[in-house]
Amino acid sequence: MSDHAYPTPSEPIRSTMLPYGQQWLDEQDIEAVVEVLKSDFITQGPAIEAFEAKVALYVGAKYAVAFTNGTAALHGACFAAGIGEGDEVITTPITFLASSNCVLYQGGTPVFADIDMDTYNISPVEIEAKITERTKAIIAVDLTGQPAEMDRISMLARDHSLVLIEDGAQSLGSEFAGRKVGAWADMTMFSFHPVKQVTTGEGGIITTSNEEYYHKLLLFRSHGMTRDSKQLLKNDGPWYYEMQALGYNYRMTDLQAALGVSQMNKLDQFVARRRDIAAIYDQKLSELPGIVIPKQHNEASSSWHLYVTRWLPEYFNGDRRDWFEALRSEGIGVHVHYIPIYQQPYYQHLGYDTGICPNAERYYASAITLPLFPKMSDQDVLDVIAAINKVYSYYLKK
Repeated sequence: MSDHAYPTPSEPIRSTMLPYGQQWLDEQDIEAVVEVLKSDFITQGPAIEAFEAKVALYVGAKYAVAFTNGTAALHGACFAAGIGEGDEVITTPITFLASSNCVLYQGGTPVFADIDMDTYNISPVEIEAKITERTKAIIAVDLTGQPAEMDRISMLARDHSLVLIEDGAQSLGSEFAGRKVGAWADMTMFSFHPVKQVTTGEGGIITTSNEEYYHKLLLFRSHGMTRDSKQLLKNDGPWYYEMQALGYNYRMTDLQAALGVSQMNKLDQFVARRRDIAAIYDQKLSELPGIVIPKQHNEASSSWHLYVTRWLPEYFNGDRRDWFEALRSEGIGVHVHYIPIYQQPYYQHLGYDTGICPNAERYYASAITLPLFPKMSDQDVLDVIAAINKVYSYYLKK
């Protein structure tokens, strides 16, 4: 901490902490789960297929395969893509750990490409510069809900015969060039963690229109095992099953899936509210020199999982920790998304060096995420603005 500690406010803006994200559940959601609890199947039942079909239809994909969480789903995508030892996969360092850990799980090597400083998403130019004869796939991440430049990235993947996986953990409901996220890539992952656009408690899904990937994903999430008569190498009888690959128990429960179906019915409503809040932030914060509001690509329509501001240090006394803790002391649950993955001790131990993605490190040094979720009231939004103005005035260099 610097010498510019924020004085403990006698009257903070809020008496209770406003989180940066939170689920919104109603009686319909509760009833959907209770109905499954009263049914014959609470796992491996019909709610799974209903949820998968609803997500696939929404995004415009032929298939969807549900998993226990988004990380498991990404692991499945890497398996389906055939990633193994010696294969390189290009991704961004500004994302959650799972976006590159999934490559390590399969024995592959993550290669980090720097970000674009306007959108904070992975740069297509940097991707192209990192492609080698060992590159097997690209994992493009839609940071904050804004889709990556999928037109340019999909062309790179096609031209170099690479598998394109879109980490859309934060972008369900988003569009790029008029197409829903989930229909651009060979495989797209969505997360249903409670802070995401819709929730199943924990959960993830892969959407794809590739039948081969679809069957591999089904195998992978259930021990590498199948009972599908069309997939069996032989058939000893109605009881018969085969393990055809080394898979995992990554199955979603019907309880989660039923909640997901109910939540999907409200997705567009949730996204509309997120966009309204982001528009208010844009309007109010654009008036404050030294605070950079998020820029949107011309072809992108974000579903706004996160709203990330950057506080330029040359405008302020103190440092990012000072400003962050000052906002927390006012009852605003700000956060930071994300630390460049290759700066984590585990990745440093693997041989990754600090400095390989300078834009990512510059972004990380100044980023502060503001609360944004559809259950926020208008007063909650005004509280965030008031707290920012208060902290801003205190630290601004006069």
